Amino acid sequence: MRQVSYSRDEKPERRPPATGSAGAPARLAEGELVDSELVEREQEQELLAGLLGGLRSGRSAAVEVRGVPGSGRSALLSRAAELADRAGVRVAAAQASWEESGLRYGVAAQLLAALTPGAGRTPPPAGDEPTDRTVELCRVFLTAARAQPLLLVVDDVQWADPCSRRWLQALARRLGSAPLMLLTARSDALPGGPYDRIELCPLADAPAVTRHTFHLAPLSAAGVGEMLGRAFTEPADPAFVRAASRAVEGNPAVLRAVIGRFAGHGRPPAADRLSQLTEAAAEAIGDRAIRTFGVLPEELLGVLRVIAVAGRYCTPEMITALAELRTLGAARALELLSGTGLLTAGDRPAFGEPKAAEAALAGIGAERREELYARVAEWAHRTAVPDGGLARMLLGARVIGHPWAVEVLRREAARRRAAGHPEEAVRLLRRALREPVRPPLRVRILIELSTVVLPTSPEAADRHLRQALLVAPADGSVGPSWVRAAELLVARGDVVAAQPLIAQAAARSETRPADRAALRALYWLAEHSQQGATHELDQPRMTALPTSPTDPAEAGVVAWRGALGGHDIACTRALARAALAPSARDTTPLTTQLAACHALVLADDFAEARTALDAVLVRAEESDARAVTGLALLVDATAELRQGRPDRAATALDRARETVPQHCWHPLMAPGPPAFRALVQLERGDLEGAEQSVAVARPGGAEGGLAWAHLLYARGRLRLALGQRGKALADFLECGRLLLARQVTNPALLPWRSAAAQARGPRTDDAQAIALLAEERRLALAWGAPSAVSTALHTMGARAGDPARPGRRPGRPWPESAAPAARTPATWQYRQALLALGTTPLSGSDTIDTLLFDGTPATERPGRTGQSDRSERAGQTGQGGQGGRAAPARPRRAPAGTPRTPGGAPDPASLGLTGAELRVAALAAGGLANRAIAAELSVTLRTVELHLTKAYRKLGISGRAELAAALGRAPRETP
Repeated sequence: MRQVSYSRDEKPERRPPATGSAGAPARLAEGELVDSELVEREQEQELLAGLLGGLRSGRSAAVEVRGVPGSGRSALLSRAAELADRAGVRVAAAQASWEESGLRYGVAAQLLAALTPGAGRTPPPAGDEPTDRTVELCRVFLTAARAQPLLLVVDDVQWADPCSRRWLQALARRLGSAPLMLLTARSDALPGGPYDRIELCPLADAPAVTRHTFHLAPLSAAGVGEMLGRAFTEPADPAFVRAASRAVEGNPAVLRAVIGRFAGHGRPPAADRLSQLTEAAAEAIGDRAIRTFGVLPEELLGVLRVIAVAGRYCTPEMITALAELRTLGAARALELLSGTGLLTAGDRPAFGEPKAAEAALAGIGAERREELYARVAEWAHRTAVPDGGLARMLLGARVIGHPWAVEVLRREAARRRAAGHPEEAVRLLRRALREPVRPPLRVRILIELSTVVLPTSPEAADRHLRQALLVAPADGSVGPSWVRAAELLVARGDVVAAQPLIAQAAARSETRPADRAALRALYWLAEHSQQGATHELDQPRMTALPTSPTDPAEAGVVAWRGALGGHDIACTRALARAALAPSARDTTPLTTQLAACHALVLADDFAEARTALDAVLVRAEESDARAVTGLALLVDATAELRQGRPDRAATALDRARETVPQHCWHPLMAPGPPAFRALVQLERGDLEGAEQSVAVARPGGAEGGLAWAHLLYARGRLRLALGQRGKALADFLECGRLLLARQVTNPALLPWRSAAAQARGPRTDDAQAIALLAEERRLALAWGAPSAVSTALHTMGARAGDPARPGRRPGRPWPESAAPAARTPATWQYRQALLALGTTPLSGSDTIDTLLFDGTPATERPGRTGQSDRSERAGQTGQGGQGGRAAPARPRRAPAGTPRTPGGAPDPASLGLTGAELRVAALAAGGLANRAIAAELSVTLRTVELHLTKAYRKLGISGRAELAAALGRAPRETP
């Protein structure tokens, strides 16, 4: 049994009042008595005073004071000694302790030394058979009491040695023969046994002796407030008093410790100090528990340790099985511990203060503690304790080595994360990784851990995924988990570190063919995102993707790469559809399916892309793949933006930001979300918001990725709108350099060439601008997506128009028509017109003019004063740009005698207008606003603006005011 020094917590050392600085909130230091008067102990003091007065008259008495540790037993005994001094009663006091509980007559020796100063403590007699000194000691103290009334005080009598306890019982039977009063204090932490109590059994014919037992109750809220009022110079806040009463549970010793801590830090008892109050109370309770543990036998400490580990799931049966009780049963042990104040009331024993539970386990080594946690956890598992309790036990246990432990930890981790406590889920999953598990399960746990830590520590999330790819396989069953870890790495953007690990996983002999194909697809998807991420000499080498893959994952990546290169739109669509087929959705990585969706978006197959994106989003959210969900929402925003729906694109971006905050993207991917947001804000005309979005992105190693190219394009568009042409041109050209370095030539992704041509200025004879426009037109026509073709040709048309034309927005280098047209489904007539226009060679400014003005002489063009000789000849001969064919003339307005339709409207062919342009122009001439026209025809506002711009140009007019006359109709009066 271990020996521990014992110090009382309910009898602090007396000290003089603190002499702190003026204005200090408290007038005592930690450990001092609040006042010589005890709070809410007035009845006990009054009774003691009366008993002492009767003692002077020859009436003996016996008083026992009981209470939990810290309730003020020792303080009351000290007060009784003070009252005895005032009453002229002689006092002899002793303090029993655990250390001297085996010393014969130890307590009696202390009393004898106090009765006879200078005599010292009497050592135990020598010899094999100790002498019984009970009669001798009784004679000594009774003789002294007859000479002067005597008060004997024994504190913590429960620790008195057996000889002294036997002597006290003998003396109690003889109290009536002399004016003697016996005052003892006993802690409820160790209730006395049947032979421990000091009973009054007077001898025959002896006078009756009064007996009293004081049970010290906890302080009330009023008592707590009184102690606080005595301790502080300023009144305590009522809320602080109520909180203090709850925190200390009415224990005076704990309250004194709290007051001392507040006084030491100069804190007032105010309502804004409740958090410090709770912390100070917990520390004081923990300190009291440690002192209580110091006087408990080892068997009871073992019981407390089992309770500390099991918590509220502890049962008497568990204590019997695990506490290693030798002389006590579980019921008796709990009975002995019931008065300590450490355990809460109820059928199941549990600590009321967590710090007390921690203190109970602090006295044993780490290995022994882990063993105890493991034994308790195994017992709890057999008795069907809920996962929450089992997981708490497993956190402190050694390796269990059973599958149930891992499953419990994973289930509880999922529950804690769903409840909004990810840090607890991380602890549980890391504990699960300590158990011996099969490789597939270990990879899944690492993926779960990566998902949990992603919002707070993205780098740690990537590290766990890389560890998952390095797990040595036992068989081919780990392949799908490797694919999952690889796609999460690629989706977040950590492609540089992912490539060699994906190659290693694919090269392992245990990898199944389907998993190897998926890993190969992810490898090349990462390679195209960050080209040259691995060195040519790195081993193992990954085989190239086939041109016509049969695996759906490889088909998705090949489709995406083909779309970026602008090669064979029909083949790209076929490969993308193969990757998104229903039969492939459950086996193909979501990241490669997103690549196929992006390819369909670039091919203007928005309906198919939308259906596939919805399916990917559902699966990503079900599997808790945040990175994949965020990437899917970015593709969704791209599709909405290409269709001229910036509001829907903004909604998708908001969802992406909620799912994957900006700091959670890898540096290579981080510029993407702010770039898309800036483009959306530019479409809305919010230049200030676009500036803020662009400012969010920082290089930080992102300069080499495709996301950085998007940011350069968005920043160039912003600078162009702000009139900063030089900086905008630099951004567009750098964007093009990054894209061309990866063989990304399709203008459907980013039309940087036409944007750079706009940034060069409105000069129509700028050879570099013409070359950029010609190249974009050629590539757009080679790809064949309607939106890419219309964007390229529309930009050319805006460049050839007169910048001084009325209606141009001030401060903008290009007319409003220079913006890309709304991405609405094109009719077959419109496609044919675009094809005829787009196949015309473009070799110079004269050819641009001839192409756009359909052979109209240069001298008759608005805003023109002259052209080159070749331009004039082209205008006079009416030669177009394609094989010398004459282009149809465009009249400035409908002349008299223009053929009309039976309904009275001009014939569209005679005006040079298409049917759609005529319908829009007719509604505009009738007085309808652009938005009303869009609603009437079920088209976008941008489409209306585009058709009106073309109608103005073909009719040779400058605005809506001349439209009705040009169409040969009278304007309608509007209110």
